[in-house]
Amino acid sequence: MKVLIVHAHHEPRSFNSALKDCAVEQLSAAGHEVQVSDLHAMEWNPVASAADFGCRANPDYLVYALEQRHNYEAGTLAPDIAAEIAKVQWCDLLILNFPLYWFSMPAVLKGWIDRVMISGVFYGGKRIYDRGGMRGKRALVTLTLGGREHMFGPEAIHGEIHTLLRPLLQGSLAYCGFEVLPPFIGYHVPYVSAEARGQILADYGQHLQGLDDLQPLVFPSMNDFDDKLMPLQR
Repeated sequence: MKVLIVHAHHEPRSFNSALKDCAVEQLSAAGHEVQVSDLHAMEWNPVASAADFGCRANPDYLVYALEQRHNYEAGTLAPDIAAEIAKVQWCDLLILNFPLYWFSMPAVLKGWIDRVMISGVFYGGKRIYDRGGMRGKRALVTLTLGGREHMFGPEAIHGEIHTLLRPLLQGSLAYCGFEVLPPFIGYHVPYVSAEARGQILADYGQHLQGLDDLQPLVFPSMNDFDDKLMPLQR
C-alpha cells in the first residue's frame, strides 16, 4: 500500500509529530511505502490566489475552480500544487494529521485542501461522493484536541465529534470520492501524563494495524439521487 501523510503542526517535538512518526514507523515496518508532506517544514503557502496559475482562461476575472481545471489541463499549475496532486494520485491511503483549532483544522491544512484538491481532478459536476475523482482511495483523519472524551457526544457540551468534523470528513474527503475511515482522536493531549501519551501512541499503532478491519463511514451514494440530485423514491 502507498501512504501519503499530510502533517500540519509547527512543532517537530509536538505530540502530533509523534503520531506522524508512529505512522511512518508502523506502516513502513509493515512493508508499505510512505511519503510525508510536512506542511510547516515545506513552508507551504495556504493562500489560494491568481499566482497559482501560469496561464489564465480568463485574465480579467478569477474563478478559482475554473482556472484550476484550465491550468491542470495546460500543465501550468504552480509547481508546489502539481507536486502535491501527484502525491495524492500516487497514494492508496491519505492520512491528514493535525491538532484541532476552533472546531476545525489549522489554516495551513485548509489551504492545502483549497489549493491541491482541485476541480476537474478531485471532483467536478456529478463526479462527487462515490463517483468522485478519488474513488478507490481511502482517507484517515488523525487529530489531537484539548477536550476530554466525555465532552463529545449526543448530549455532551460540544456535541458529536463526527458532526464537528463533517466539513472535512464529508465536505472534503467523501465529496471527492475517498472512502473515509473512522478518525483516530487523541483527547486532552496537552494536559495528560507522559504515560497517558504513550498509551495514545500505542492505541494509534493498533488503529493503523487494523486499517483493513475498519468499517468506512457512511456518506451519500450518487445511486440514491436522480439527475437533478433529488432523492430517488424507493
